[in-house]
Amino acid sequence: MNITVAGATGVIGTRLSENIRQSGHQVTAASLSLGVDTITGKGLDAALAGTEVIIDVTNAASFGDSAALDFFRASTRNLLAAASEAGVKHYLALSVVGTPRLVESDYFRAKMVQENLIRASKRPYTILRSTQFYEFISGLIDTGADGDVFRLPPAFMKPVAAGDVAVLLTELATGAPLDGIAEISGPEQFGIDEIARIYLAANEDERQVVTDPSASYFGVELTDDALLPGAGARVATEKLSDWLYQSMGE
Repeated sequence: MNITVAGATGVIGTRLSENIRQSGHQVTAASLSLGVDTITGKGLDAALAGTEVIIDVTNAASFGDSAALDFFRASTRNLLAAASEAGVKHYLALSVVGTPRLVESDYFRAKMVQENLIRASKRPYTILRSTQFYEFISGLIDTGADGDVFRLPPAFMKPVAAGDVAVLLTELATGAPLDGIAEISGPEQFGIDEIARIYLAANEDERQVVTDPSASYFGVELTDDALLPGAGARVATEKLSDWLYQSMGE
């Protein structure tokens, strides 16, 4: 099977491309650094020539203001148009658990637009919504920086290893389109404030976390369950403690 990965040099894309190769399929890696610009469309036709499946794991460089919306609108439209021209049989995209509940946020409103464009395209598709990656916990903590402390909400989340997400994307790419949404989460539930304390302690960072229910998450105030997946989500296996142990050794 010929599979194109858009966003192939990112946290998910690098793992995904390697998984697909190891599964015996042919991968075309597409990213800005490899000469493919999904915003302008440069290089897209060549990247999708002969492709049966495209996996869209692109992401906006900025999460605020209109930047994310501008990115996902332009990028998704160009990818869909190129997929149509190439006769791609399956459009698979990575999104975020909770997106429909978080559209007051610039970023999640942009992700909702991306999902809606894919659904409206009439192409066979699958959307995989994932919970927050372990790999992005540090960045999440930084959003709560307030002087020498971090102000973070106690809302629940089930973070997941990027590697586990890449494995499921590979499985979905080599199967039939769902024409719907799948979800994946990690095996454990934490409050955002709680996981921040665990992460900082593991890194011997003595800065304190202040629990603040009004603290925003990418511009939106969270309810307790806004970031939790539905009952049918795939539950990955790698626990936070195992990921921390492995990442500390790298």
